[in-house]
Amino acid sequence: MLLAIDCGNTNVVFSLFEGDENRGEWRIETKHGRTADEYTAWFSHLLSLQDLTLKVIDDVIIASVVPPVTEQLRRFSERHLGHTAMVVGDSDVKLGVSVDIDMPSQVGADRLVNAHAASSIAELPAIILDFGTATTFDLIKKGNVYAGGVIAPGIHLSASALSEAAARLPEIDIVPFGADLPIIGRDTKAAMRSGIFWGYVSMIEGVIARISKQEGANLSVIATGGLAHLFAPHIPQIKAVDDQLTMRGLVQIHAMNKV
Repeated sequence: MLLAIDCGNTNVVFSLFEGDENRGEWRIETKHGRTADEYTAWFSHLLSLQDLTLKVIDDVIIASVVPPVTEQLRRFSERHLGHTAMVVGDSDVKLGVSVDIDMPSQVGADRLVNAHAASSIAELPAIILDFGTATTFDLIKKGNVYAGGVIAPGIHLSASALSEAAARLPEIDIVPFGADLPIIGRDTKAAMRSGIFWGYVSMIEGVIARISKQEGANLSVIATGGLAHLFAPHIPQIKAVDDQLTMRGLVQIHAMNKV
């Protein structure tokens, strides 16, 4: 089985694949200082709950945007699984994506993996809209060319910052909302929810429209990330939602490099 690991700024996600079939997914908070031994104890325990052991893992691929954690994940793979991990960003790992921006080294591994997977989801050119710690928009042109993007504060981050910076504003939960949510709130929480939900809907629609205008085309929009299903019904430009986009890309990249 293939162990695909996606390390983001908030969580590290471990997914176990048998071919293209996802056999299980587990996540742990991203934490600097967590050792390879700690990952091993945590993951082996979770596998045991499904009558599995670390020995079922035949190979490992990692995408990470947190360098100190990347090194511990490498050690976890080498010391405890007996495999040298394939790490997105290493010079010997082919991605099937060309990068056409001023500073190619600054593109996050997860965004390149998503770019690889995009062509299997929608016709290119396309925009990948990722609802993560940040809300990101990535432009993928024909021929799997990563052409740059937009990075905005994530929704949870914005909501937390709002309540932390203003003493009289409460915390609010990010929960599903309907088209009937009033734009004008009649109490503080309602006003904050409107600001978060309709504010982000308007921001997303506006950024997509500007990118499409620049490119001279109505671009396909692929949404991914934890809040994609919550916002997609309210944003007509979103044509596909795939919360497994990064994992799908990791499996595809692994297969391409094993040929």
